Amino acid sequence: MQRVFSLFLFITVCFVQSQDLHTDMTETRWDMFKYDIGNVFLGVGHAYSRPLHWQGEQWGDFGITMVGTGFAYFLDDPTSRYFRDIKEDIPQVIRDYGFQYGSPSNNYMITGAVYLAGLAIKDEKLRRTGVLLISSATAGGFLQQILKSAVGRARPLSGKTKDTFRPLWSGDKDFHSFPSGHAILALTNAHAIAKQFKSPWIKGGIYTLGAIPSISRLWEGKHWLSDVVFSAVVSIFIVESIDRYLDTKYDEKYNDNRKKISWDLNFGPGQFGIVARF
Repeated sequence: MQRVFSLFLFITVCFVQSQDLHTDMTETRWDMFKYDIGNVFLGVGHAYSRPLHWQGEQWGDFGITMVGTGFAYFLDDPTSRYFRDIKEDIPQVIRDYGFQYGSPSNNYMITGAVYLAGLAIKDEKLRRTGVLLISSATAGGFLQQILKSAVGRARPLSGKTKDTFRPLWSGDKDFHSFPSGHAILALTNAHAIAKQFKSPWIKGGIYTLGAIPSISRLWEGKHWLSDVVFSAVVSIFIVESIDRYLDTKYDEKYNDNRKKISWDLNFGPGQFGIVARF
């Protein structure tokens, strides 16, 4: 855990040093804290209310998400066998990182550290980043808990097939496969932080760090590929929704309101895929 926390603190320091600090010496930290916490809860509510405002394009994105999840469903068995077979070949440090970083307690420790750093130096941009991280993790974390219990899908390690379900609040943790909580928490963090950098190399590194906990759920037998695919898309939707809401609450913006997520279907010899551009 110490290695995970140190790694993310290093990323946070790099982020702070790469930004122009916008400190406000007039407003008290207590006033800032109250304002930010309010925006955490309002951001969560905003994310949950978005489907009520979806129009044709948004429903189209939702349809593509379902298509992608459905396609991954057909690959669940071979991908699960493959990743579980290579588990012992994965270095222990990567396996530990994959498990530790996606856990809720460690996640909030990291996101809280980002926010508190911004509050300590009174930097609005870093405070806003912390609010985005915390509210996105909260929205995604609560949603995945509801879906896990409502859907009741069997985990690979349970020995059941991918289409075995025990829906509506089964108390058996072996039936909490869909979606992946580790994937949602790790990828909301990765997307929220990567949005703030222009360099594709930095973005790629951050997304790689966010993807490892997601993939780790496959080799640990905790989730199927379709669980992880759905979780990844949900993470992006939540972060984008809350980020656009925060554009109305903070002067410091790093997100272009005109930019939208673009989904493309890729067909070719021996390949089929869905690509998200943002």
